[in-house]
Amino acid sequence: MTATIECGEDAAGLVTPAAARAEFDAEVTYLDTATMGLPPRRSCLALRQALAEWQAGTADAVGYDRPLAEARRCYARLVGVPPAAVAVGSQVSVFAGLIAANLPAGSEVLTATGDFTSILFPFLAQSGRGVKVRQVPLERICDAVTPRTTLVAVSAVQSADGRVIDLDALHAATETTGTKVLLDTTQAVGWLPVDASRFAYTACGGYKWLLSPRGTAYFTLRPELIDDLVPHTAGWYAGENPWTSIYGGPLRLAADARRFDVSPAWHAWVAAGPAVRLLAQVGTQPLHAHALGLANRFRAGAGLEPGNSAIVSLATDDGAAPAMATARIAASARAGRLRLSFHISTSEADVDHAIDTLRPHILPSHLATR
Repeated sequence: MTATIECGEDAAGLVTPAAARAEFDAEVTYLDTATMGLPPRRSCLALRQALAEWQAGTADAVGYDRPLAEARRCYARLVGVPPAAVAVGSQVSVFAGLIAANLPAGSEVLTATGDFTSILFPFLAQSGRGVKVRQVPLERICDAVTPRTTLVAVSAVQSADGRVIDLDALHAATETTGTKVLLDTTQAVGWLPVDASRFAYTACGGYKWLLSPRGTAYFTLRPELIDDLVPHTAGWYAGENPWTSIYGGPLRLAADARRFDVSPAWHAWVAAGPAVRLLAQVGTQPLHAHALGLANRFRAGAGLEPGNSAIVSLATDDGAAPAMATARIAASARAGRLRLSFHISTSEADVDHAIDTLRPHILPSHLATR
């Protein structure tokens, strides 16, 4: 197992963005973190060791708690909360479903039109209890909050095109009305500074900007709300001491956010611990400056206006896909557009290569948009 390094106040700045970038071994120009983050070398090494131990019969199940605890600590550092406010699980929808199941009958949930369905479907599934989901364009969501709004469930950064919600405006609007917020930070934490303590709940999938395997996710909640939620998904790992709560009653849940933990996919967390530690060692501000700087370098080179997102959404002609295949550039198509994403694994040379390849294929009608 990988040795644990604390992610305390002095963790940020221990690793420079350039040193972090050297940990990645992509054989293509990889601009698709918004779909799936690349693992750093340290994560791959830890996972190979764990798989070898599993194969040899020498793996220790209790030992898998160490990288998970490391990931929890380092994630807490990235989002500005204590580790006791962080629960871990496998998918964002599990935590969104937990909040949805705890809503009072007849609640109103406000969401952004076209948001990712993991933050939408759990609430639509509550229609039988009279829960109403109201969808408005992202740019209007803060103005649409009313005293009747029980919860705002929205992504900090839109998956389809990288639009970033105004977190200050969202906080101000919901504080005025007493509305709780569930903020999906899957496309944010890892490049965008997010203070999770400002919102009632946040949920984050680890397999994108946190450079971790699928099957890793995080949930934060304000400490005063812990006793307000029925832990519908509670299992053995939600116990105060999980290895003593495997069998039988009575109910003996953890006193903090760990009561919402979902039994972990062990090997996924073996790789997640070193990856999230690396990000914490770089620090939120350097991560933000690096990713946004590269995204705006691309925008400038492609004739686009500067933006505030590490995700760039482009309208391109039919020649873009074959040109990218020839140039060995990995990206994705979302909502009928090309989506590029820039992270710690991206270099300036990667950006310039993408500019040279894609500039002839960007549709002129797009040049004044995001």
